[in-house]
Amino acid sequence: MLVDLSKLRIFSGNSNQGLAREIAEHMGTKLGNAFVGHFNNGETQVIIDESVRGKDVYIVQPTSYPVNDNMMELLIMIDAAKRASARTVTAVVPYYAYARQDRKTRGREPISAKLIANLLTTAGASRVVTIDLHAGQIQGFFDIPVDHFTAVPLLGDYIRNKRLDDLIVVSPDLGGVTRARQLADLLHAPIAIIEKRRPMPGVAEVMNLIGSVEGRTAVIVDDIVDTAGSLTEGANSLVKFGAKEVYAACTHAVLSHPAIERLEKSSIKELIVTNSIPLPPEKIHPKIKVVSIAPLIGDAILSIFSEKSVSLLFDGK
Repeated sequence: MLVDLSKLRIFSGNSNQGLAREIAEHMGTKLGNAFVGHFNNGETQVIIDESVRGKDVYIVQPTSYPVNDNMMELLIMIDAAKRASARTVTAVVPYYAYARQDRKTRGREPISAKLIANLLTTAGASRVVTIDLHAGQIQGFFDIPVDHFTAVPLLGDYIRNKRLDDLIVVSPDLGGVTRARQLADLLHAPIAIIEKRRPMPGVAEVMNLIGSVEGRTAVIVDDIVDTAGSLTEGANSLVKFGAKEVYAACTHAVLSHPAIERLEKSSIKELIVTNSIPLPPEKIHPKIKVVSIAPLIGDAILSIFSEKSVSLLFDGK
């Protein structure tokens, strides 16, 4: 179906211009003209170099490292588009920063994920499009529409095409069972669950395994791989429990130090991630395979712009 895109504009900050260009190409258009840089004192400078009056503007900007710089770019771009009389401004945020700070776990802690929602709304966003939030309830922090998609079907297609034998999908913790079940249903595989505890932040200890991986090819599925401590510890434990091979599939490749070193030494044969976060040269590794989410986001933008239902996209159909 042909869509008249004359009233649609896609812009990108500096966070992931490669993904933004892919999205635009998938939609049959190109990125809008905008300058996003800095003044000499470090403040973010944004200049939108074309008219957006009366148009539907989509700003593609994952809030990955450097998190606060990318967040400010996004907020200021939203404000610039709104003040330039855009009809709507949609923040396309494939990776939503501060999502792990979604509740208070001890006294006097902030709920930073809610603060980010407030900032996006106050800046002038009409809608938010995001992929695999760390906590799905963050959608409820917004008083504007949020389209929350999942990359699990894309990861599942990649794994299915590898034609691996005796698959079992493994959730790295009790909180990830829903995601593991979704992937398992796509692959027609059983699931297992790693039971672990965290004696301190950033440290995980595997206590038990619910289910059996004996003689099977295990696929650990998670939303974020950060320092890869939990992921690699879980993979090594699966080998001890009898898994013949271990793969991992994670949507957001944060890969903070020392993730690459841990991945190199681990039992993980392949880590499948998406391009929601760009991989700099120092994080490119033979074990890491990247699946593009550009078609998913491009189709979502087309559906939203055309005022069509996006329900089928939620399941990757």
